[in-house]
Amino acid sequence: MPQYAVLIYSPAPADPMSISAEYMERLEGYGAQVAALGGTVDTGFALQASTTATSIRGDVVTDGPFIEAKEVVAGFFILEAPDLDSALAIAKLNPATIDGGVEVRPLFEPPAE
Repeated sequence: MPQYAVLIYSPAPADPMSISAEYMERLEGYGAQVAALGGTVDTGFALQASTTATSIRGDVVTDGPFIEAKEVVAGFFILEAPDLDSALAIAKLNPATIDGGVEVRPLFEPPAE
């Protein structure tokens, strides 16, 4: 089944320690919603706040995220779904879409030889 990366965007600094109980409740029910639509979610990963990022550009190492933005990548998960339309329907149910958003990108599969 095709796989998709779902990148979760939240308002900066996207500190996972500030996630509300309501958000956690919605997140706990997300797996069942995904299964009902014929998909599966591998383990999701929350990132530490964007203030903990370190960026590297060439030989220059700086504190902070790669770019300054109102929304930052707060986490990601890998989704298996029959097709892109299904992946989008599943991603729309993610609670991150309420205060931030998600980006769905197909994982690269090298062409068959």
